[in-house]
Amino acid sequence: MIKLDAIDKNILYELDLNSRQSFSNIGKKINLSKANVGYRIKRLQEWGIIKNFYTVIDTFKLGYTSQRFYLIFENINKEIEKEIINYFIKNKYTWWVGSTNGRFDLVVIIWVKNINEFYNFWEKTLIKYRKYFAKQVFSPYTQLLHYRFSFLLDNYPKKDRKDFEITGGGLEVDYDALDFKILKLLASNSRIQIVKMVEKLKVSGKNIRDRIRRLMDLGVIQGYRVHIDYSKLGYQYFKVDIDLADYSKIKKIISYIKKNPYLVLIDKSVGFADLELEFYIKSFDHLNNVMADLINIFPDAIKNYKQFFISKIYKSQYIPEI
Repeated sequence: MIKLDAIDKNILYELDLNSRQSFSNIGKKINLSKANVGYRIKRLQEWGIIKNFYTVIDTFKLGYTSQRFYLIFENINKEIEKEIINYFIKNKYTWWVGSTNGRFDLVVIIWVKNINEFYNFWEKTLIKYRKYFAKQVFSPYTQLLHYRFSFLLDNYPKKDRKDFEITGGGLEVDYDALDFKILKLLASNSRIQIVKMVEKLKVSGKNIRDRIRRLMDLGVIQGYRVHIDYSKLGYQYFKVDIDLADYSKIKKIISYIKKNPYLVLIDKSVGFADLELEFYIKSFDHLNNVMADLINIFPDAIKNYKQFFISKIYKSQYIPEI
């Protein structure tokens, strides 16, 4: 585990708030020179703590739906498992692929335009790998609530729990091929310079800036964030799926749990769990304490919960490659 000082933590926090902001702007906020900010960010990258900078894109507004499936493997060895994981990583539809310890072996989320597109994708997958799937669980995403990574700071600003992105649930917007190309560049590198985008897209910088501003105003671009390997900082990625005895209490439960600085995502889906929470947290004991507190506050609302540990994320990109 790598121990960071308060300055490094503040830099990571600022990058999570807006990874596209300049080093100078970050320096002004934390009383550090531009050069020192750049040096520390480069060091964090060399340590493997910063993996990349990405853009949260509400691809639902581009007319896509998000399908998720959990897999339990059987009759499998390490080589076949790696082949299956690479198959999903390389697939143009997938936007998130991760291994888990606990209830499932692999989680995959894909973007598709309609159910027929998903069926065609899944049929090809089954032809290749059906004999290795002991169980398949499907659940379409409808909305994701992203919360700031407040746990990075020892004394985090409480108001930052109100500043989060919402992907899904909005109306589809008009966009063209150039908008999509701009989003693809930002998706994999939120810090890409306008001059680099000009070189790649062969259009003016003003055109690109205007389009980015419009996509932000429309809520297609939800935010610019940083992908951090939190395992190097002593945190583990847990997902908790809750079944409710009293569904009418769900808004009150969300209002309470979103104040927890370790909560980073609330998933809204169909046909899986009533409430899905994702945490970066210290340990199983830490998570159990969080859930014990939640059950104590809402004793008659929560029926049961199940949890699992996300051990490795192989792919995370908020836009399809098509």
